[in-house]
Formats: sequence, C-alpha cells, structure tokens
Amino acid sequence: MHRHERNAFLKFFITYFFSVALLILIAGFFYFQQMKEGYLKAEDFSLITYARYIKIGDSSNTYSSEYHHKFVDTNNKYIDIRNFEKIGKEFTKLIPMSNNEPYLQVFKSDENFNNEVYELLLRVIAVQLLLLFIFATLSFYLAKSSLKPLKESIETLDKFAKDLIHDLNTPFTAMKLNIKLLEKDPQIKNIKAIERLNKSINTVTELHENLTVLLEKRTFQIISVNIFDIVQEVVHLHEPSYPNITFDISKNSLIIDTNPNALKEVLHNIISNACKYNRHNGYVRIYEKNKILHIRNSGAEINETNKIFNRNYSEQNSSGIGLDIVKRLCDAMNIKIEVTSNEESNCFSLIFDK
Repeated sequence: MHRHERNAFLKFFITYFFSVALLILIAGFFYFQQMKEGYLKAEDFSLITYARYIKIGDSSNTYSSEYHHKFVDTNNKYIDIRNFEKIGKEFTKLIPMSNNEPYLQVFKSDENFNNEVYELLLRVIAVQLLLLFIFATLSFYLAKSSLKPLKESIETLDKFAKDLIHDLNTPFTAMKLNIKLLEKDPQIKNIKAIERLNKSINTVTELHENLTVLLEKRTFQIISVNIFDIVQEVVHLHEPSYPNITFDISKNSLIIDTNPNALKEVLHNIISNACKYNRHNGYVRIYEKNKILHIRNSGAEINETNKIFNRNYSEQNSSGIGLDIVKRLCDAMNIKIEVTSNEESNCFSLIFDK
C-alpha cells in the first residue's frame, strides 16, 4: 500500500472506529451505572422487607447472617423515610416504629452487592470488547472498500503519466540532437538564443528524469551503496559546467540501504541548485557527520526555508518543481531532509536512519 493510500486508510479507519468505540464505551458506562443503581434499590428494598418481618415478630432466622438490627433513639430528630446509606461494609436504613418508640435500624452486609457489581462489570467489559472487535473488523473492511476507487484512479493516473513520460523520450532526444547540429552550423549567428534554448531543454530533461524516478518509487529496489560514490559521480557531471565553483568533498565512506537511482536524482537536484544559486568563485562543500550528509554552498540566504519544498515556491527564477520532487523522493526513501540558511551559506542536510 502506497504512503498516501496508507494515510487515507488510517484516517478513515481511525475516524470511523474511534467514533463507534466512543459510543460503545459511553453506552456501556451508562448501562453499568443504571444497573448498579438498580442493585442499590434492590438492597434498599431488601432492608425494608427484613424490617417488616421484625415488626410482625417473625423470627429473623429466616434471613441469613448478613442481616442484623438494633433499636436506636433518635431524640425526636427528623428522619427522612427514604434514608439509605452505606456505613463501612454494610448498608443501613432507619425504619420508624410506633409513636414514641425507638427507630428500628437494620443492617445488611455489602458482600453480595459487591459480588454482583463485579460480575456486572466483567459482563459489560466482555460485551464491549466483543463489540469493539466486531466494529474494528468492520471498520477495516469499510476503509479498504472505500479506498478501492481511489486506488484505481491513482493506478490509472500513474499509468498515464508513465506512458506520457516514456513517449516524451523521443522528442527530447530529437531536440538535443538538433540543438547540437544548430550549434555547429556556421550560418547560425544568434548563439545566445541557441544557448537559452539548450538550457530550457536541459531543464525539462532534468524534470523528465526526476519524474521517471518518482513514478517508479513503488518498485524501488533497495541495495547497500556508498553515498560518496554517488556524490563523486554527480559532482563530476557538474564540475565542467561550473569552473568558477570550488568543490570540497570529504573522503568519508557512508554505507546505507537505499535506491541508488532515486538518491542520485536527489543529489543531482541539490548539487545542481547549489551550483546555480551560488556566488562568483563560491564553493560547494559536501561532508558527512553522524550519518547526516551536508551539502553547503556560499549562495545568497534563502528567505523562507520552511516553504522551500512547496510545489508553488520559487526563488531566483526557479520553478520549484525540482525541490518538490526531491522532497517526495526523500519521503519515499525514508530520508529526512532539512535546510538551514544564513547570510554566509546555505546547507541541505540528508538525515539517514541510524
């Protein structure tokens, strides 16, 4: 399952399941409270029944040892006929006798009540767990079913994009060949126009290569590579185009498990930008520290580093598409990318899993 599909699945599943789970828990709580209140009323009624037997002179042996009673003088204090309370481990109730006679105070142990409440709690928890399991399963299948149209649409769009990119290979190659022929033609006088056209074609070609790798991220082949081998390869490609830039590469060895093609595109974009947006006679330094690859240049300060990977963000005539793809490729490879900038330099940091 692709990352955005997984995120959509989790959002639907969590929203639906936790909404239902909350209702189940609330319903279970109120059911438990209602039943517990019913048990308390039953205890109150049992004390009244016991007192009735005492009043008519029936033997209290009819009741178990959990009941007992005594007569108390309330000193004419008003007693609510609905009185019922728990004192220690017993329920108690005051029952009025004839006029000017002491009140009958009856007691009952709370042991039976506690056992009933405990059994009730276990039943409620068992039913709730069963319902949560049922609705979790239902939520899973509903979430999966709801994502099916989205998945089909994404697959259709991916197939269209791959076919389109594949079909663009031929015209791109033809344009490059024609540009080279025009550069050699002595009758062509506007060399600057040819250079601008060549630069535009190279930019589109780079985007084409980035998109090709990005669309293949579902089938990434992960292998162990030395990052600095790829760094050296990318730097060698850029050195002839930027003779005024000093490249400083540390000779460290950093072995990670990743997709070399995707990582190469990421480094190509970052190093290319580090060269393009640099000062005259500036530098590009590439070094590793604590499994973090730093690419630093002497370019102008980046105003909004928190927005630099946004699709619509651009500075210095940059389209912003390249860094957006860089971020997507890094996410696909589980590489965290950060940017820091000040008046003296800019630094892109690739943070690999330790």
